[in-house]
Amino acid sequence: MGWVRNRWDGRVEAVFEGEEKAVQKMISWCYKGPPAAIIEDVEVKWEDYKGEFTSFSIRY
Repeated sequence: MGWVRNRWDGRVEAVFEGEEKAVQKMISWCYKGPPAAIIEDVEVKWEDYKGEFTSFSIRY
């Protein structure tokens, strides 16, 4: 659960929340990205689970 959005400077920002295994899987995918993506860096910041999301969305 969480969200993802494109930032004005070309970076992508995302927040993932849930079971640690599922979050780790999403983080692993971020290192690959979609086809044709150029991944320069992935920064991860862990925080305590807050239970604030019930779905995953794309923010604009």
